Amino acid sequence: MLAAMKIAFIGLGRMGLGMARNLVRAGHTVAVYNRTREKAEALAGGGARVASSPADASRAAEVVMTMVADDHAVEEVVFGDEGIASAMQEDSIHVSHSTISTALARRLSAEHALRSQGYVSAPVFGRPEAADTRNLLVVAAGPHELIDRCRPLFEAIGRQTFVVGSDPWQANVAKLCGNFMIGSVIEALGEAYATLRKAGVAPQLFLEIMNALFGSQVIANYGRIIAQEQFEPAGFALKLGLKDARLVLAAAEECAAPMPLANLVHIHLLSALAQGQGEMDWSSMTQVIARNAGLPSNS
Repeated sequence: MLAAMKIAFIGLGRMGLGMARNLVRAGHTVAVYNRTREKAEALAGGGARVASSPADASRAAEVVMTMVADDHAVEEVVFGDEGIASAMQEDSIHVSHSTISTALARRLSAEHALRSQGYVSAPVFGRPEAADTRNLLVVAAGPHELIDRCRPLFEAIGRQTFVVGSDPWQANVAKLCGNFMIGSVIEALGEAYATLRKAGVAPQLFLEIMNALFGSQVIANYGRIIAQEQFEPAGFALKLGLKDARLVLAAAEECAAPMPLANLVHIHLLSALAQGQGEMDWSSMTQVIARNAGLPSNS
């Protein structure tokens, strides 16, 4: 049996809460911090310690895991007043599960190295229910010895871990390209459903055909959400999908790799944001496609 580790977990949103709870269930010693203290206190009954700040959570930790919304939030948690960088011990590891820019991942690698601390990028695929049930896919990159130290933690939060490189930012590229693929599936479903509705074919029946053809959980889940227009509560907010579309385009520009479909997805997400859909599920961008086809969004 693997020894328990001392963990700090920062960020208890819809994804982070389930991830932290599974670390506690796996027997690790976990200190948790969230800006909204009530979310952290929900884990106290299970054995987690509620910290007063990111630094307070991190001082005794072997590994500090962060799961926050975007680059700005990561920078604040790491480098802000009472941030983790100043509190982490030498040889401890920061594991960032957030979907962030490749530029920030490179900065985190460099800054932690200057402090004799380790850094690993390990973004995850899966919606909140997957985080709750330890069914996430973990995509990790970083020095192999650090990833090996963190494997028990990845196994506690997910069903499979993929190592994609030795430079942490490579995991962020993989995550951004994966979200681009999911966004492209949503785009394709939206376009197909609009045509089907105008042709008098029920999208739900078409979805049965696609499920038989592709056998894809992504198509099955998003196909159902879009067909039924169940965009609230959001499993993944549209404003975050727009952020990721912007980041994948920036990564593509860094690599001189044109991504014309990503541009289209970005435009539709931006259009949906302009229509007040930022807090809805990102699959609600298909309402823009429906409107462009002359259909009411609830058709």
